[in-house]
Amino acid sequence: MNPSIAMQARQAQAAIFSPRLQHAVRLLQLSSQEYAEALRDAAELNPFLEVDEPSAGASPEAVVEPVRSEASFEAEAAFDRITAAPPAGTRHLSHDESLDAMQRLALPESLSAHLHAQLGVLRLGERDAALAHAVVEALDDDGYLRMPLGDIALALGENPDDTEDEMRTALRRVQALDPAGVGARNVPECLCLQLDAIGPLPVRALAQRILERHIDLLAAQDFAGIARAAGAPLAEVQCAVAGIRRLNPRPGWGHGETGARLVVADVTVKKVRGAWRTSLNPHAVPRVRLNTACAQLLDTRRGAHTGALKAYLEQARWMVGTVAQRTSTILDVARAIVARQQMFLEHGPLAMKPLGLKEIADEVGVHASTVSRTVNNKYIATPAGVFELQYFFSRGLQHTAGGASAPVAVQQLIRELIAIEPPTAPLSDAALARQLAQQGFHIARRTITKYRQTLDIDPVERRRARGARLTATAA
Repeated sequence: MNPSIAMQARQAQAAIFSPRLQHAVRLLQLSSQEYAEALRDAAELNPFLEVDEPSAGASPEAVVEPVRSEASFEAEAAFDRITAAPPAGTRHLSHDESLDAMQRLALPESLSAHLHAQLGVLRLGERDAALAHAVVEALDDDGYLRMPLGDIALALGENPDDTEDEMRTALRRVQALDPAGVGARNVPECLCLQLDAIGPLPVRALAQRILERHIDLLAAQDFAGIARAAGAPLAEVQCAVAGIRRLNPRPGWGHGETGARLVVADVTVKKVRGAWRTSLNPHAVPRVRLNTACAQLLDTRRGAHTGALKAYLEQARWMVGTVAQRTSTILDVARAIVARQQMFLEHGPLAMKPLGLKEIADEVGVHASTVSRTVNNKYIATPAGVFELQYFFSRGLQHTAGGASAPVAVQQLIRELIAIEPPTAPLSDAALARQLAQQGFHIARRTITKYRQTLDIDPVERRRARGARLTATAA
């Protein structure tokens, strides 16, 4: 049987997103600051779009002139400037030149950019440079390499067995870069790399041996046990530990955004006459409106530029409609969240309920993906503080008596258990897991450890040492 090629027509249904719909989706997931900047950029390019910056002291009523107002004269002048050809030799400010002083401030350099720049000045072959850059891209925010070198080779389309030596060489090149300790696979390796980079340390060999062989004793602050295991005097062990404490276990944190991130609440909720009321924050984003004066002038003018201006007018009308739809969606989602988390507003994190995206999507009448984009980088101001809308979504932890609780509630319970523990006999993560099991929550110890770290609570060894110092001071 001879193979043949034939063309067939077949009907099929598929979801096709128009460019405008894709743009609206991107605008929906922006934060209030990013969205306000996008509106200002659009207003700079579109003569029919006006942006009013929010002002706390502005009067809610606008002054309307019965006859031709100053705004109409300005609109006509702006229309004439748009339709007229620019005079020869006129120099317009570029986008970079029109930025203000605050926008000219340099952005903090990310860790990957910092490392790529250092690799760029090394005399490396094309293949060696590609492998080293691939290792840099595999680092996490802490500066660690959590991915096996073989997986990096596979991502590059290479055979891991054939490139094993080359990948190790690339890793050593990255580990030699600044900051010291970057590219490590674990904490001991990270600190050992920093020991090699710092100045002379009298007990460097002992410190390295402690990191490589006795890291568990070091975490437990068992200096006497380290001295016995390492066969070194206790004074030298204490000196070596003092040098280790000066090292940085997260070398990547020195790059990127390190300052406090300012957020603007998109919605606010407060209790009015016994009921929780949710409203939009009028100062979150600027108001956008259509320049009606320019639109009316377009109807009376005819010229070569009319077609292009009509496209600008249509885009401006669509932008105004998108702003209204975005604010309406955010408000509807926030109200649905508040209606289901009223116990949290009344009693705090212990009363947080599990909540899924689909539950809110069914209430609002949108898709779950729309809810996911809506709660991304959106904040709500409550009497208990400002929270991201994503904070209220979580899977439930089942209770033996029936029902479920949100992880936030369990974290608050862990915080309270640690707050009432005896200072000289603090609870370990395993003991916390046993106490939670007695209250009906069967949670793994590693999950307790993750929750404790999320709450920024010290491990049991540090709390025990702190309690011993307080007891000694009191005595």
